[in-house]
This record gives sequence, structure tokens and C-alpha cells, in this order.
Amino acid sequence: MQWHPTASLAALTERARLLQQIRQFFAQRQVLEVETPLAGDYGVTDPYIESLQLADGRWLQSSPEYFMKRLLAAGAGDIYQVCKAFRKEQQGRLHSTEFTLLEWYRLGFDQWALMAEVADLIERLLGYRHFEHISYRTLFQEYLGFDPHRASLEQLKFEARQHINIDMPRASVDDWLNLLLSHLIEPELKKRGPLFVYDFPPSQAVLARISEDDSGQPVAARFELYIHGIELANGFHELADAGLQRSRFAEDNHQRQAMGLHAMPVDELFLAALQHGLPDCAGVAIGLDRLLMLKLGQRHISQVLAFGHH
Repeated sequence: MQWHPTASLAALTERARLLQQIRQFFAQRQVLEVETPLAGDYGVTDPYIESLQLADGRWLQSSPEYFMKRLLAAGAGDIYQVCKAFRKEQQGRLHSTEFTLLEWYRLGFDQWALMAEVADLIERLLGYRHFEHISYRTLFQEYLGFDPHRASLEQLKFEARQHINIDMPRASVDDWLNLLLSHLIEPELKKRGPLFVYDFPPSQAVLARISEDDSGQPVAARFELYIHGIELANGFHELADAGLQRSRFAEDNHQRQAMGLHAMPVDELFLAALQHGLPDCAGVAIGLDRLLMLKLGQRHISQVLAFGHH
């Protein structure tokens, strides 16, 4: 029976040092550390995230986002949190059902200002000084030779099947885009250092506002940070319109049902907070386990978790 920790004492020591550095970073910027519940009355409607439900009917939180935005609506100001999060997904090299998130929100920031602050934090924690920025459109054009914002469902199926033997009869445009990104583009990003990808398709706005790129194309005010092909951060200029958020939740549930998944109850407390008024802000979540993997040069997430899966 294997009872030993999966992480070395050196890795656990580095995790403690990392948390100390993060707290110092936000203390210097006068960002308040908060704690919110790990379980709540609602899960999430996102069709690409499966929440875990407890026996009492509550849901383990896949992110502290909704609770933190309720604090923002109540006047908390700039806030951050380090917490456990839970998602029902396949265990793997980069995935664990239970993981650690760093999430923070900055009032008066848009996605560009927040990208700069993320870069400042990553420079302090990992020592990187040069950060590339590339739009979602340019990323696809560079690696696959087509504009993802204008590609049809049939074109995406054709492009994917040139490289991947797969059949997804219920798949949407975003399903095929995600497949192309994860299977064909992300492996190529291993050759590149820190890379911010921005201006995602509007259909992938999740909880972000819609803006326009330089050509006038509607895009999601969203970014992701990759380091050596590992997706590390996901950030938004946050949507504050309660009515639009409600319609997005309905669209999520429609998509979930089209994918053969059950619809999720909508978080009415979160929507009530948005209706009360969310201040103009941007927020981001960073996977701390993956960040520690990068810092220590480890290949499997279990190597940085005290008791991870094999």
C-alpha cells in the first residue's frame, strides 16, 4: 500500500515559499486577501466544466469567481484569494480533480492592464522578463493558416481531420476550435516562453465583455497565458451586465444539452449581485500547481501535490 507523499520535501518547501512571495506581492499593492466557501448552492453552467456535487446537494466550487464578485459588488475593493478548487475531469499530467487556484480582481483595470500585472507577478515568481503577445486570430493563422473568427463548421472539421482521426457528431464551432488549439497549436507552444493570447472569439467570452479588435471584429475581452505550452492563466475584463450574463447562462445550458449533458441551475445570488452593481474590473485565475511545475521543471502535477494521483 503506497502511503507516501507524491511530492518531495523540496517541492513542498518551494510551494510554501511561492505562497509567501504571492502574499508579499499583493500586500505591496494593497490588494486584500479574502476567503470564500469551497461549497455553494450552485455549480457552473460552463459546458466545458463539470462541477462536483456533495451528498447534501451543494456544489464544490470550480472557481471562487462568483463568491468573489459578490464581495466586489458589496464594495470589497481589490481582492485576491488562494484556494482549493474542484472539477470533475480526467486525471492527467496537468489535471487533478482537486487543485489550487490564485484568483484576483482589480478595480479600474481592463484586460491589458491585468496582463501587465500578471507579467509582473510571473517575473517575480519565475524570473521571466520577456512576454510575447499574440491575438487568437494571429495564433491560428501562424500555425494553421486560417482565420478562426471566419471559419465555418465544415472548414474546421476538414482542418481537424487532416491531422486527427476523430468524429464529434455533436461538436460546435468552439468544440472544433478547442480541439485544434489543444492538439495542434499548444504542442508547438512548448518551444516558446511566456505568451499572452488575447481577443478570443465572442462565443468564448464566458464571463468577459465583448470588445472590438483593430479591424472592428467583435472579440471577447479575454486572455490566456501559456508558458512552454502549458496554459497557466485565464483572465477577463469582467462582464457586469446581469441581463446579458443570464442569457449567456441560458446559452451555456442549451449547449450542455446539445452535448448530452444535464442543464445546471443558474446562480441567482451571483446574478443578484451583478444587478446590484459590479464595479468596472478585470480578473484572472492562475493554476498554482502548474506554476510550481514550471518553477521546478516537473512533468506531472502529482510531483507538486503532497498527495496527488499517479
